[in-house]
Amino acid sequence: MYAIVKTGGKQFKAAKNDVLIVEKLDGEPGTKVDLKEVVLVCEEGKVKVGSPYVKGASVKAEIVRQAKGPKIHAFNYKPKKNERKRWGHRQLQTHLRVLEVIPGK
Repeated sequence: MYAIVKTGGKQFKAAKNDVLIVEKLDGEPGTKVDLKEVVLVCEEGKVKVGSPYVKGASVKAEIVRQAKGPKIHAFNYKPKKNERKRWGHRQLQTHLRVLEVIPGK
């Protein structure tokens, strides 16, 4: 059984014992999280599609760690103007371990 979950503006496939890397969620490692925005649930070949979400479905997960993603480097310049700007960014991430997928009604 697996579910498609929406969090942080993105969708993730979640099955039991999977580790998902999602946008930062509040909480310390070991905290339980309940993801309620379930778009699709597939159990034993039967597919439930929500409009927009599957009623009563949720995914229970545990925060494994809080981390930063890889550094993204960017550089802007304007020719003949001596304008140069360099910057970087590291997105905050949360690593979740899926404990249970609840299919709903």
